[in-house]
Amino acid sequence: MTKAQRDAATPDEIITRMMAGNERFATGAHKPRDFLVEQRATADGQYPAAIALTCVDSRTPIEVICDLGIGDTFNARLAGNVVNEDVLGSMEFACDMAGAKLIVVMGHTACGAIKGAINNVVLGHLSGLIARIQPAVLETPYQSDRTASNPAFVDRVARTNVSMAVKQIRERSPVLHELENKGVIKIIGCIYDIRTARITLL
Repeated sequence: MTKAQRDAATPDEIITRMMAGNERFATGAHKPRDFLVEQRATADGQYPAAIALTCVDSRTPIEVICDLGIGDTFNARLAGNVVNEDVLGSMEFACDMAGAKLIVVMGHTACGAIKGAINNVVLGHLSGLIARIQPAVLETPYQSDRTASNPAFVDRVARTNVSMAVKQIRERSPVLHELENKGVIKIIGCIYDIRTARITLL
């Protein structure tokens, strides 16, 4: 996007654009792209419309699954799309200083980090990351098999985890909370289905 296009767009229009891109991706109708042309066009400046917090999972690159190009989104990727101080600072930079209009927290189905949290995995620095996800396990209402071998429970926890991340962003960043209250930005959560290739807004 050009600066003029980004600045003229509303957060809702950016959501619509991303969801339309996801539909193109899911149906095989994605736009033909010349990434070298996009690289050259953004060499002197970038005007991303959104910042996305997504999982490190190799199957979830948001630019690809939303049929976006180089320079369209800022990206923060951590296992389990967890929120920490560095992520919040990156979001504040993206929105307050660089002009992004949308914050997207995107979880996904069959998430390994979610399974790790359910299983109480302990492994070096991963243990601290898993601890950030475990509240979502406890907060997820589910009456039957609450194990990592149950795909339905894993995906339910992933949804809870996204909703909690969105809440944390609002509560922990007065900068972003104020921008959203003024209507300058919007903060949303969604889930990407790795089998259907479709995003569902939460």
